[in-house]
Order: sequence, then C-alpha cells, then structure tokens
Amino acid sequence: MVRKVSLLVAGALLGATAMGAVQSLSLPAEAANSQTYKELSIFGDVFERVREQYVTKPDEQKLIESAINGMLSSLDPHSSYMNAEEAEDMRTQTRGEFGGLGIEVTMENDKIKVITPIDDTPASRAGVLAGDLITSINGDAVSGMTLQDAVEKMRGPVDTKVDLTIERKGAKAPIKVSLKRAVIAVKAVKYRAEGDVGYLRIISFSEKTFDDLKDGIAQLQKKIGKDKIKGYVVDLRLNPGGLLDQAVDVSDAFLNGGEVVSTRGRNPDETRRFNARQGDLTDGKPIIVLINGGTASAAEIVSGALQDHHRATILGTRSFGKGSVQTIIPLGQNGALRLTTALYYTPSGKSIQGTGIVPDIKVAEPVPADLKDKLMAPAETELKGHIHGADETTKGSGSLAYVPPDPKDDVQLHEALDLINGTKTDPAFPPPPEQASAKP
Repeated sequence: MVRKVSLLVAGALLGATAMGAVQSLSLPAEAANSQTYKELSIFGDVFERVREQYVTKPDEQKLIESAINGMLSSLDPHSSYMNAEEAEDMRTQTRGEFGGLGIEVTMENDKIKVITPIDDTPASRAGVLAGDLITSINGDAVSGMTLQDAVEKMRGPVDTKVDLTIERKGAKAPIKVSLKRAVIAVKAVKYRAEGDVGYLRIISFSEKTFDDLKDGIAQLQKKIGKDKIKGYVVDLRLNPGGLLDQAVDVSDAFLNGGEVVSTRGRNPDETRRFNARQGDLTDGKPIIVLINGGTASAAEIVSGALQDHHRATILGTRSFGKGSVQTIIPLGQNGALRLTTALYYTPSGKSIQGTGIVPDIKVAEPVPADLKDKLMAPAETELKGHIHGADETTKGSGSLAYVPPDPKDDVQLHEALDLINGTKTDPAFPPPPEQASAKP
C-alpha cells in the first residue's frame, strides 16, 4: 500500500498519517503568466474586499476553508479539505483507538444514555452501567449538547480526568464518578457462533480490521471446531468503507490468489493492481456476504472481489455504488486534503461507480412502517456532483439500509443461515466450483 506521503481510502471512514514532509503547493512555471494565474488574483482581490468591507468582521480562517471546500466540492462529493482538528479526528478513526472512557452511548431526551460499557475500561471499572443517563460532563450540563459534542468532551488525552454526573434508575440521588481516560481500542469486527455457522460483522475498515477479522475467525474455529464449521456469514451491511489496504487484506483472507481490485487514475500508467496471496483462513468453507444500501466503497471492494471469484454468494439488496478512491494528502500543520484520484474496478474489470454490487440472491429486510422513509439509502447516484459511472444505473436505485437490532428478527441473516445449514436451497449457493476464477 502507498504510505510514503499519502494514504488511499475508499469510503466514508478516512485515515492518513504524516509520513514525511509535504512540499508547499505552487503553480508550475508554465502557468505563471497564464489565464489561470490572472483568475487566481481575482480570488485574492475578492478575499481582501470581504475581509475589509463586509458588514461584520468575518472569520478569515473560515473564509479560506470555505473557499477551498467550494473548489473541491465542485469536483465530486468525496473530495474535501480538513483542517488540523478534522484531520486528527480522521486519523483517530482509522487507528481504531482513542483516549476515552470506554462507553457506547446514544442521545435520549437531552441526556446521554449509556448503551453499554466496554469490558476492562475506565467506565466498566468505575461501575458505569448500561441504561445510566449522563447529565453533566466536567460540570457542564449535557442538555443542549449534540451527541458528538458530548462524545468529544469525554474523549481526550490518556491519563487525564473526566467527572461525570449520572442518573440511575432506582438511585435516590445523582451519582458522581471521576474517571481517568485510557486508550480505548474499538473493535472493527464483531463475531459470534450461530450454531455451527461463524458470523462475522465487519463494522468498518480501520487499521485494525484485518487483525480483528483474523482473530474472529480463529476464535470461531476454536469455539465451534475447525472441522465442524459449516460456513461463514460475513456481514457488510451498514459498512461505510475505509482504508483500501484493509479491504484488500480482508478479501485476501478468503481467497487463494488472484486479483482483488485494480485502481485506475487519470493517466494509464497510474493503474495499480492488488492481488491476493495463497492461504484461505476459512479453509474454503462456504461463505455468504450480506449487503444493503449502507454497504459502501471498501465494503463493496470486498463484496465484488468475492463475488467475481465465485468465492462467496452475495445476499441482500443493492449496495451504495461508490467506486472512487480518495488519497489523503497531509498538509503539515494545515490539515489534509482528501482528493479523489482514481476509480476502482472489480477483478472482472467492472466499475461499480453509480451501480453498486447487485446481490446473487435478493432478500429485502422488512422495516417497521415508522422507519421506512428514514432508512432508504440514497445511493451514490443521488449525490450532487457525483462522478458519472460507465454503467451507471438510473437515479433512485438505492436500497434500504436497515438491520434489525435483535438478530431473531433479521430476515437476511436467517436466510443466509438456512442456506448454509441446508434447510433451504438456491441455485446461487454455493457458487459452482468450475467457475471459481475471475476474468483476467
């Protein structure tokens, strides 16, 4: 993977590390007297007029950031500028760990509700319980904060202190707890045994995804028995994507060779091909991949690779259709540039830009009536200014992005389990072995 100056990402989850000095940007010599140079001088004139004459004193930094983002948003929906704070937040996401307390939270009635404390973290050791309501953080009332604001206040440097006030059902008075932040590792992959079937839910593609996946497969083989496992369900629903190299590694975990994905940039000599190595961690056991309208980018790379190689059967509804790759270019102390630099292609040479991955077995997930309008994923084609795909489908081709909170209500999951267990059959499962190679 390219990690010398920039890093490739393929999804909503971003990441980069400053791997060296970045030269300042300047116009090439041949452009010094061009029309481009003259038009850039207009920008300087407009900026000075606004700065000096606008009715109220503007925030100059915000003006510049807005101008940069205006330029980038005219290219496509996925190119953008990140200031230093946003770039650091992006790096935190891709590392899959941060300084914090170790609680999963949501917003409920202007209070922060604890969904669950993560085992062996400051929150669990301090006795924070699922269902607790956090009413203040370091003396600041939570009421009026957004969920993101509250989360940011609880995160921070390791070994620094956070004071929480908690309301707990049955407690006569608010509970005050003082916690010391620690390194919190976020699992990118969750797993469990579904009888003799291994279930692997890949949440995002951070730097930890492949390692978490490898550990999940090993633990399932130990729990169920390596020879007893009938197959695996790989759940990529609601996965927004992430790092390209992790998508390649995850695909590689299930393949014994062959191309995983290729990326093609502006110039023909920029084409890159990423190949799998020998060694299938699942020993060739049957695989069903679950996708829906929330499956995007890096998650679509994995789906497309396993589908093209006939290694897995894809079940669910059409995916999002983001087939572009962004390069994160660090700008020193000035943040980072997220720039679309290539489109990616599945092993058969197909671009999913604007089309998505079409499942081999279409199974729609029933959605509660009151949620249906809120859960229709718009699809890449609905994004203003999106790059037009070579085989783009018509607009409005998005599919529902919904997974029931209780697995017993999960129709797509149970369909996959029935197929692997043999209680149901479908011509698409398993893929015929004589076709188990992708087109060159």
